[in-house]
Amino acid sequence: MDTAEFTWSLPADHPAFAGHFPARPIVPGVVLLDHALLLAAQMRGAVPGAGWQIAQAKFFVPVGPSQVLRFVLQTTPRGAIAFSVNCEGREVAAGSLVPPAP
Repeated sequence: MDTAEFTWSLPADHPAFAGHFPARPIVPGVVLLDHALLLAAQMRGAVPGAGWQIAQAKFFVPVGPSQVLRFVLQTTPRGAIAFSVNCEGREVAAGSLVPPAP
């Protein structure tokens, strides 16, 4: 099984924060999923977004602007990619991505 780790931080001035709770901005879950999909495609040498499916996704803890996130992606025996997003030593999101059929 292949495993890859990536770090990423969403800057406080990112447009995703506009209107996403102005008094207490948090990273939208869709932004975390989008980044996981981009990293999975990069890991596979594939085109981002082309036919990928989100098999499951769970969000555990809100993430704020400029927090450093660690994405861990691992290929499963069935060919999917399991991902985990961690911040400050705790898991904030996890799920499974299915690549496009060959």
